[in-house]
Amino acid sequence: MGEEPWSERGIRVYALGVRADGALLTELPALADQGVLRAGVAEAYPLHSAAQAHARLFRGGLPGRIVLVP
Repeated sequence: MGEEPWSERGIRVYALGVRADGALLTELPALADQGVLRAGVAEAYPLHSAAQAHARLFRGGLPGRIVLVP
């Protein structure tokens, strides 16, 4: 923090500080169950199709995340 590079070519640079908070992390499943947090899933693939999932991710343009399902 405090040593961020200067912005160039219209690209803004921000510093982000992250710290571990185990107690807060334990609240995430409940927030997801309540609908407060929502994860956008574009497509789901079985584990044996991980190569296909990766190829789809590489093509881009997804409206959410790819999920591998065991």
